[in-house]
Amino acid sequence: MILTVNYEEMLALRVGARTVLDHGPGGGVAVAAPPEDRARVSALPPLDGDLSVGTLVELGPLEAGVEAIVNALRIAMDEQIVATHPASETAVASYFDYAHALSVLDRIQDMRGEMESVIEVVTGAPPDDHVAGTFVFPD
Repeated sequence: MILTVNYEEMLALRVGARTVLDHGPGGGVAVAAPPEDRARVSALPPLDGDLSVGTLVELGPLEAGVEAIVNALRIAMDEQIVATHPASETAVASYFDYAHALSVLDRIQDMRGEMESVIEVVTGAPPDDHVAGTFVFPD
C-alpha cells in the first residue's frame, strides 16, 4: 500500500526527525528525546516522498517513528508558544510542522485499521504475528 505524503508533510516529518535525532542524549537540551524515540526515528525509511508499506509488520516501525516525531513536534510547539507568543512566526511555523506530521500519523493509523480489516476478511481471523508479516499488500 502507498502512504501518500505531500511536500509540506514531508518537510514537517524531516524537521521532526531532526528534532528527535539532534536532541537525544548529549544533545545539550533540557529535555532530551528518549533513546527509544531516537532508535524509532533512525529506523524510518528515507523521508523523501510517498511511502510504500507491504505488510502490517512493516507498518509498525513506521507508525512508531512518526509517533515519536509527532510527540517531539508537539513539545517543540508548546515550547515556542511559551517562549515567544502564540502568534509569533516561530510558534505558528511549529504549529504547522506538528499539524502536518499529525495528519500523516492519522493516515498511518487509518491504514493499520484497513490492513487489519482486509486480513480479517480474507483469512476469517484477526491478524496474528505470522499473517501480519506474510500477508502482502501490493502498491
